[in-house]
Amino acid sequence: MPGSTTLTDLFQRPNFRDPLNPGAPLLPRSGWSRPPMHRWTFQHIREMTPTAQVWRGPGPVMPLRENLQELGGVAFHADGCDLTFDRFLADNATDGKLVLHRGAIVTERYFNDMEPHSQHLSMSMAKSMVGMVTGILIDRGIIDPAAPVTQYLPELARTAYTGAKVQHVLDMTTGVVFDESYTTPGSHMIKLGYACGWRVNDQPDYPRSMWELILTLTEQERPHGALFQYRSIETDVLGFILERATATSLSELVSRELWAPMGAQEDGYFTVDHGGFALADGGFCASLRDYGRFAQMIINGGRAGDRQVIPRKWIEETRSNGNPEIFQGFFRETLPEGAYHNKWWIEDPRGRAMLARGIFGQLIYIDPDSEFAFVKLSTWPEVTSVPRAREAVAAARAIRDALAR
Repeated sequence: MPGSTTLTDLFQRPNFRDPLNPGAPLLPRSGWSRPPMHRWTFQHIREMTPTAQVWRGPGPVMPLRENLQELGGVAFHADGCDLTFDRFLADNATDGKLVLHRGAIVTERYFNDMEPHSQHLSMSMAKSMVGMVTGILIDRGIIDPAAPVTQYLPELARTAYTGAKVQHVLDMTTGVVFDESYTTPGSHMIKLGYACGWRVNDQPDYPRSMWELILTLTEQERPHGALFQYRSIETDVLGFILERATATSLSELVSRELWAPMGAQEDGYFTVDHGGFALADGGFCASLRDYGRFAQMIINGGRAGDRQVIPRKWIEETRSNGNPEIFQGFFRETLPEGAYHNKWWIEDPRGRAMLARGIFGQLIYIDPDSEFAFVKLSTWPEVTSVPRAREAVAAARAIRDALAR
């Protein structure tokens, strides 16, 4: 029909919901987190699924100085290609990028209709934030990393988490069977998409909540602690441990222990499942600058102003004690000498740069020794891409080295 709007037409436009066309096709309640919808939905999560507030608190905002520089022409080499920083940003579905050096913003830019106040889904960068909150509670003696998981969650004695320690969950080194496949029908990760509330659960045999999903994990494939294997569910187990040990919801914990004392400018928020559990493994959303403030606080050794928010020794322990010997899988293609520890990716044992990473191209690259951080929010067309991930790490290094000259 002349003048009609097809679903394809709608998805090719920057704003998937047209205020001038309320009769346009609806965004699906299942599948909204996938391409091409994610180009819009990652900045509009609260319009797609239930969420819980992560309050910024009543205190002052952490100031970020500006020392703006033109860095778009910085050249680097990745996977046989010569690139510039501007070309890299244009070719990698960037929604926002921020670079911090010596406590100041040196470049900041927004794409895809993102604005400074927009809040963007972090995907698995959320894991690294939960890891830092865990370090705060460990420092206070509330959590014991050497304690068995079942000390905090005795219900898991009937699962494969029997015998696993909290540190195993922090490092993703339990031997629990969890299929992380995003495409295999019936995989644990597919079931997680229903359990977390991101999809309408029309599968009668699938778990209805994250807790129910965890209780189904009864198979063990190797001894706990033997090998790193990426399992998103481990961070949700950790989230339930934090909640049980503090009698506080995860969203309130992140607000109280991290977001408010850090001096965030905007509230953050978590997606929640039907039981009200915040998705610890990937449901956190925040603004670009607030992700930058989080990175700057780590550069500052865990301090925000005159307040020690994250224990300095936790940051140093995280950077220093990853085990490259048990790091394996396709992750070595991006970080050949890497490790994973306390929910952070460690680039190599020498420089010890820390990375928070998420699917579809989310990245926080922090090099405390260089007083440098690079934040990139993205909506890649692929769930994961080793070439894109390598380009992002190479771009971060190139900008860091250019600023150091």
